[in-house]
Amino acid sequence: MAYLTLKDDIRIFYKDWGPKDAQPMVFHHGWPLSSDDWDNQMLFFLEKGYRVIAHDRRGHGRSDQTDTGNEMDTYAADVAELAEALDLKNAIHVGHSTGGGEVIRYVARSKPGRVAKAVLLGAVPPIMLATDAYPGGLPISVFDGFREALQKNRAQFFIDVPSGPFYGFNRPDAEVSEGLIRNWWRQGMSGGAKAHWDCVEAFSETDFTEDLKAVSLPVLLMHGEDDQVVPIDASAREAIKLLSNGTLKTYPGLSHGMFATHPEVINADLLAFIKG
Repeated sequence: MAYLTLKDDIRIFYKDWGPKDAQPMVFHHGWPLSSDDWDNQMLFFLEKGYRVIAHDRRGHGRSDQTDTGNEMDTYAADVAELAEALDLKNAIHVGHSTGGGEVIRYVARSKPGRVAKAVLLGAVPPIMLATDAYPGGLPISVFDGFREALQKNRAQFFIDVPSGPFYGFNRPDAEVSEGLIRNWWRQGMSGGAKAHWDCVEAFSETDFTEDLKAVSLPVLLMHGEDDQVVPIDASAREAIKLLSNGTLKTYPGLSHGMFATHPEVINADLLAFIKG
C-alpha cells in the first residue's frame, strides 16, 4: 500500500495504477467515503491506457484520522502535494460531491501544466448552504441533522444514507443493490468520526464562487436530475453560470451516486469529454 507523508506529518493513502508516462486521471471521492468508491472507473480507464490515481482524503479511509485540517483549503493543498510528489502533468481531475469541491479549489490554485481538464460529478459547488447569493440552497438545519446523526449513531446513519437518498434506493422503482449499501458503510466506517464531523461544514458552507470564476480550462459538470443529496438546481445549474469554459450534462432520473449505479453511462460520457 502506498502512502504520502504530507508537510504536517499526516499520512494519506493513495492508489497509482498504470503506465507512469500515460495521461493521469485523478479521482476525488465524496463524503464520508474513500478512493474505493472509484473502483469501477479506475479499472475502466486503466484498460483505456490511462494512469489512474485516487487518494483517501485526510481523515477518510486508510489515511490518518485527523482532528485538524479537515477543510477545503487543506484538502486542496494535500492534492497539490500529491500531484507534486507523483509529478502529475496534464491531468484530468474527476471529483464527486465533496470531491468536486476539492477539485475546483485545487484546479483554481494549481500550477500551470498540472491540469488539463476537470469533471465535477454531483458536486457541491458553488455552495450547498442557502445564502443571500444562493437562496436556493439547503437550510443549515439539514447539516445540523447530519452532525446530530453522526454523533448519535454513526454506524446506523451510514446504513440509512446509502439505503435511501444517496443511490435513490428510496424510489418506488429502484433496483436496490445490497452490495453498494454495504460497501458505502464499509468505506464510511473506516474513516474518522472527527474528520467526518468537520467535513460536514467543509462541504456545506464552503463558497466556491471565486474558484469557479478563476478556472478557464475545460470543466464538465455531470449531475443527476433526481439527486436528493446535492439538488441540481442549487448546484450544477448555478455553477455552470460561473464557468468560462464549462459544459453541463444532466441525467434524468439518476441519483447522487449515479456513477456507481450506472457506470456504463457515466464512463462513456467521461471518456468522450476527455477525448473531445
